[in-house]
Formats: sequence, structure tokens, C-alpha cells
Amino acid sequence: MNRQLILCGTLVAALATASCSNMTQSQQSTLSGAAIGTAAGVAVGAITGEWAWAAAGAAIGAGAGYLTEQERQRQAAAQQKAFDAGVQAGKAQSQQKN
Repeated sequence: MNRQLILCGTLVAALATASCSNMTQSQQSTLSGAAIGTAAGVAVGAITGEWAWAAAGAAIGAGAGYLTEQERQRQAAAQQKAFDAGVQAGKAQSQQKN
């Protein structure tokens, strides 16, 4: 019975993750985190016999996925800002030489 429950949970998580085609990157990361957290929670729940781990895993995974995507966006913005500053500095330096 536990194997069927784990297999069913894993299949549902895989199908949910596969249906992310028209979601934003932030939504995809949140859903992926929730799916991974749920799978981990189901595994722990199967070992301990307490299925509340699945809900806890889903909540923690969703939060981690969301925060990871937010950090990724902050890093991309900082890199773009540094690149733009470098381009502007290069243009200014090139105009000074001419």
C-alpha cells in the first residue's frame, strides 16, 4: 500500500511539473520546489508513518523554490547593471581618446 501511495504521489508531482509550459519562471520554480518537497515529505512519511511530512515538505519546497528564483533574478539584474556600467565606461573612454 505504501509503495502505491509513493508511486502515485511521484506521478502526480511529475505531471504537475510537466504542465508548466505557460507559467512564469518564478511560478515554475515554486511549483518545482513544492513537487520536490512533497516527494521528499512522502518518502519521510513512508518511513515514519506520519503523512504530515508530505504537507510540510510541499510548503518548505515551495518556499525554497520561490526564494531561489527571487535570488536568481536579483543576481541577473546585478550582472546586467554591471555590464551596462562597463559598456558606458568603455564608451566614455573611447570618446575621450577621439
